[in-house]
Amino acid sequence: MEKIASFKVDHTIVLPGIYLSRVDKDINTYDIRFVKPNTPPFLDYAVIHTIEHLFATYVRNSAFSEGIVYFGPMGCRTGFYFITRGISHKDAISLTKDALAFIKGYSGEIPGSAEKECGNYLEHDLEGAKKAAAGFLEKIKGWDETMIYYKE
Repeated sequence: MEKIASFKVDHTIVLPGIYLSRVDKDINTYDIRFVKPNTPPFLDYAVIHTIEHLFATYVRNSAFSEGIVYFGPMGCRTGFYFITRGISHKDAISLTKDALAFIKGYSGEIPGSAEKECGNYLEHDLEGAKKAAAGFLEKIKGWDETMIYYKE
């Protein structure tokens, strides 16, 4: 079998950041890397789950909602995939920062976290998600569309 694109990235050089990992016509897949690969501590499952709920809710309610294809975690627990259609790199980065700022300041019930709405409704960590979002926002403070390509 052919090796898929995400396994062709040299994970020994990837640092936390926002990277364009794949382009399929008008669909862009961004690698939102919170943690340097293979360098613990990795994101906790409850933190990942809460970030997923809050980020997805925020972007699907934004002005760019029609261009949101998917937001979800990486199995390695180092970050997330953000898939968009027809949204510029600049806007995708700005939207990512806005969603993380939303998470950083969020209080209240986690959207979609009731038993009827979620397959693992008991595993959430709002405080951990807020802390992770705040830390990642610091790491990407000056990030822009010229920085989205992996440096090899």
